[in-house]
Amino acid sequence: MDTVKDSLLVAGRIITIFPLMLIAGLFMGKRSIGELPVFDFLVILALGAVVGADIADPNIDHIHTAVAIVLIALLQRGVSFLVIKSRKFGKLITFEPTIVINQGKFVVNNLKKVRYSIDNILQMLREKDVFHIADVEFAILEANGKLTVYKKESPSAPLPNHTRLPKPNKDVSYPLIVEGVVYEESLSYIHKERSWLDAQLRAKGLRQEDIFFASIDQEGQIYISDPTSADLPPIQH
Repeated sequence: MDTVKDSLLVAGRIITIFPLMLIAGLFMGKRSIGELPVFDFLVILALGAVVGADIADPNIDHIHTAVAIVLIALLQRGVSFLVIKSRKFGKLITFEPTIVINQGKFVVNNLKKVRYSIDNILQMLREKDVFHIADVEFAILEANGKLTVYKKESPSAPLPNHTRLPKPNKDVSYPLIVEGVVYEESLSYIHKERSWLDAQLRAKGLRQEDIFFASIDQEGQIYISDPTSADLPPIQH
């Protein structure tokens, strides 16, 4: 009987707690649902922990869970108000946007600072239909972890009065050297030998082990991200 009673109690808690969660979510607004800055992520974690404990343990006083949900929602709403009112406060509780690609090259120091790997950024570029890093004027890793990409204008793009011209194929490049390691598969795919790559690097006065990232296109053109980068444009929240 105790098992049945506990099960009914848990079911009752679920039925009563989810409407309260819905009300709290609507009260906090789209910001906490559509994006997940650091503070909002902590709010979601806290709500999940409070509700999970309440549902799983019938011995927890149900009213305390309800009070906790209301207080968390009020806290989130109050912090959101302060973020809007004070830019300084907003910067204290979230990440700054970070430029990770500038003028078609990885900004190595910034990548290390935000602890994103090259593979992470390449995947995010592919999700935006970008397959050639040289096509990117700059890319910004936003506070919510999303990547914003500003592409270079293609010199071969048709003018408005030539809209019937066929669109050129998008450039595609392949990772060639990542943190000093050569991707032999990329060389093989474009029918190039390792000796050819070594000659190309010697001509540029570079050593393979010193290269953070290099890609190669179908034409055999190599694009290298230098450890140092040109002056970065100012990006703020």
